[in-house]
Amino acid sequence: MHRRLTTTAITLTSLAALVLFWWAAAWWIDTPRTFPGPGRVGAIMLAEALSGKLLEHLIPTLIRVVLAFGIAMGLGVVIGVMLGTMPWLNRWLDPWVVVALNIPALVVIVMCYLWIGLNETAAIVAVSFNKTATVIVTVREGARALDRPLKEMAQVFGLSRLDRVRHVVVPQLAPYLSAAARNGLAIIWKLVLVVEFLGRPDGIGFQIHLYFQLFEVAYVMAYALAFIVVMLGIEYGLMQRIEARATRWRRTVALDRTVV
Repeated sequence: MHRRLTTTAITLTSLAALVLFWWAAAWWIDTPRTFPGPGRVGAIMLAEALSGKLLEHLIPTLIRVVLAFGIAMGLGVVIGVMLGTMPWLNRWLDPWVVVALNIPALVVIVMCYLWIGLNETAAIVAVSFNKTATVIVTVREGARALDRPLKEMAQVFGLSRLDRVRHVVVPQLAPYLSAAARNGLAIIWKLVLVVEFLGRPDGIGFQIHLYFQLFEVAYVMAYALAFIVVMLGIEYGLMQRIEARATRWRRTVALDRTVV
């Protein structure tokens, strides 16, 4: 408990230092029109939140992030495990993965809008495609690193396929899944903003596009910061907790080895 409090205090202090650095930079540059300070941006965030406008655009962006994240993780994990455990399949599909990794995200977004239309389906498909390949590569490495003797021992003890997946495979893949999820979430929400910037009538990206055209830098920063705050909450309130729980067994094993 004490360690958790200490970690929380360090995180809050670090974020406060970042805000202080922002304030000092804004004071030194002294051009509120192009580089507003945290007070000005915070006031706009509060005003937009109270008017309901911020929430009106925040919710669609969050829905797109959740849908794209779910699709990318689902497909990426399944294909990554298959490629990592089936070398013959990996030899055939590895070029496909490399091509998918190197197609610029902007090209995928534009082509999806041209092929599918300016709709939600195109937006979700574009974002999901851009992230799925990265998840595949990360999970594939985890699948390659699976402990084969541990798997054979589970078979000897008569564990069912479901139990082997739950108690043998998933714990070993947990660090790779966590890395893929954390990296994926960070990239996906940025891609969602680009998708909204280019072709959606709502969302944080749409608002950033609107205020970019009006050269309202403070409003651009306010909407961007609002979503960053949400992502920080998800990262520290959800992702890190899941990661800590998923990797708890590794700390237990390390402790047992130390005692022995």
